[in-house]
Amino acid sequence: MFNFIKSRLGGAQAIVETQRQTIERALSEVNEVVALLDDKPKVTIDPATGSVSLALPEQMPDEALALPAPEIKDVEAEA
Repeated sequence: MFNFIKSRLGGAQAIVETQRQTIERALSEVNEVVALLDDKPKVTIDPATGSVSLALPEQMPDEALALPAPEIKDVEAEA
């Protein structure tokens, strides 16, 4: 996907992917990430547009480790 960056940095020629290779690579990456989740998301396919969507939980496991956002009142008080 970002082969143009590699070609600029290393001077190597970018490898052109076919549409099939791009879809297979992207699907493989999505499957790897979904496999790590305890609760698997619901997958929805819209036949009219061909789009695929995942119903992700409100909070992902790695987001639970992040610091909470500051309260709005605290930010206003500092200003």
